Amino acid sequence: MARRPSKRDQDNNGDDPESGGSPPASPPELIVVTHVESAMRASAGRFSAMSGAPTDTLATLLADHSATMRPLFGPTEERVAAFSSLSIGMAAIIEPTDLTTFYAIDAPTERLDSLQSDLLAHDLVDGAYIKPGAEPAAYLNDMAPTPEEAPPATPDYVSRQGYLEAAPGGVEARWAWTQAGGRGNGIRIIDIEGAWRFTHEDLTGNQGGVVGGTMSTDIGWRNHGTAVLGEFSGDLNSFGVAGIASDAVVSAISIFGGPGSAGAINAAAARLGAGDVILIELHRPGPRFAFANRGDQRGYIAVEWWPDDFAAIRNAVNRGIIVVEAGGNGAENLDDPIYQTPAAGFPAGWTNPFRRSNRDSGAIVVGAGAPPPGTHGRTHGADRSRLDFSNFGALFDTQGWGREVTTAGYGDLQGGGNEDLWYTDTFSGTSSASPIIVGVAASLQGMARARGHAVLTPAEFRTCLRSTGSPQR
Repeated sequence: MARRPSKRDQDNNGDDPESGGSPPASPPELIVVTHVESAMRASAGRFSAMSGAPTDTLATLLADHSATMRPLFGPTEERVAAFSSLSIGMAAIIEPTDLTTFYAIDAPTERLDSLQSDLLAHDLVDGAYIKPGAEPAAYLNDMAPTPEEAPPATPDYVSRQGYLEAAPGGVEARWAWTQAGGRGNGIRIIDIEGAWRFTHEDLTGNQGGVVGGTMSTDIGWRNHGTAVLGEFSGDLNSFGVAGIASDAVVSAISIFGGPGSAGAINAAAARLGAGDVILIELHRPGPRFAFANRGDQRGYIAVEWWPDDFAAIRNAVNRGIIVVEAGGNGAENLDDPIYQTPAAGFPAGWTNPFRRSNRDSGAIVVGAGAPPPGTHGRTHGADRSRLDFSNFGALFDTQGWGREVTTAGYGDLQGGGNEDLWYTDTFSGTSSASPIIVGVAASLQGMARARGHAVLTPAEFRTCLRSTGSPQR
């Protein structure tokens, strides 16, 4: 059964400005994959199959459910094919996926289940599956702003950002800043999630703003996005926090307002080039607790398990873009055999991407590790040990701090009535870990360009992380 929106899942952009730290999930998505040989066309006023197969019964089926069908990855199939061919023309690193076969279905939520069943019975359809709504790591980040108003000048909190320090406790950001390009000069980053506070006092430089989708007005989504940006994009100044790659140009695309997660990833890829970085700050309920509205995030997994998200990530990687993907806070072993079984409606030939011997999206998948004991007066286990909520398995390439991250947003470190002055000391999850890796990527790419070297390919960056990073304990 499809997850039904709760009272908090308002409209199509998560509107709930008074909500706290538990943002509503994005709406469920019904995705259709047509047979490649049918060469379906369902855009620009057409509804046909270039193979000559009849499409009238499919059109009638959709009309009966008050549904429409549109290409997921672009306005027309021709444009989708042209964009995908750019990856192939760049000598694709991994076998590309045909993006022209993916379609989004717009229909009333209450019709999704019956519509999925009818679509799966149609000859032109290879797969039809319902994706549960995506969420940020809100269960771990329910901090509330302190009631005290902020002082006239925000203190310098950089000393509390232990993840900037030397290895093994940090990522050597301070050393990188002494190198030409080490703050991410010339690199572009796009964050994929729901909302951000681009007017925050520590996010005024090198900000490209929201370039796609419609921001949620939910404060939980907004706090989450703001905290993420603070880690790698905090301004170089005398107050607040310092971003690992503060000279990189940072933009954002919201999954609300139409694109969904895969569409947002593909839109980001269209704006970026080789050496740039996409961050996916999302996870969703996997098969163990599919569509469950449990109040926690156990069983949530990385988004690449779903075919359209996988295809979008692979297309971006084939363009030379580094894709950093939060591994999820579901406490799941992603090597578990349960992930070998496709979800209902997955297309024929699907294989489990969590086992890279099957297929590899090319993304950098990030887990959450403990910071050094005593950070902010708290201990969460041995330094670099896996935190209990973090997913794990062979898929994971690296980890970052999953607790005690000091950054912008939330207001539990500095609060009051003005969100633009909020900071936190306790941002957590694979959501706090992944932006650290984004900062590392942008820093390395900036140094490479400053020295006249070729930027790292996604595969080279993955190898670098796996071979030179401080080992997990």
